[in-house]
Amino acid sequence: MSQRPEGIDLAARSRARRRALQALYAWQLSGSHMNAVIDQFRHEQDMEVADLEYFEDLLHGVEKHVDELDDALKPYVDREVGQIDPIERAALRLAAYELKYRPDVPYRVIINEAIEVTKRFGADHGHSYVNGVLDKLAGALRSVEKKG
Repeated sequence: MSQRPEGIDLAARSRARRRALQALYAWQLSGSHMNAVIDQFRHEQDMEVADLEYFEDLLHGVEKHVDELDDALKPYVDREVGQIDPIERAALRLAAYELKYRPDVPYRVIINEAIEVTKRFGADHGHSYVNGVLDKLAGALRSVEKKG
């Protein structure tokens, strides 16, 4: 088990990822501005138990880098990113963002969290697909960490 970084509530961060998956799913389907989606989630969801700063970082990060993240995923998926189940696509984009832009988070944590949220919200075997794609992506983006 990795050490808990000082001042970070890992359970609140996990809840932030769950909420971010739901918000990203809503963003993908609605085409709304990300700020509107974030505001909606602030009012509708139980956000006081989540790491709100991390939640917003994930969503703004995915929004800002979505094309780049999709390009990073392309070699490891079996269809166009836009054709992937929306829950799986949201989980892949969130994890790709963390793998690329949040080196402070261990890749194993990122992959495990993506698998768990996909198990909770996605199709029956969606988590297996997400795991396979992210394992390959982590090899590309975090090769030094993955070897160690």
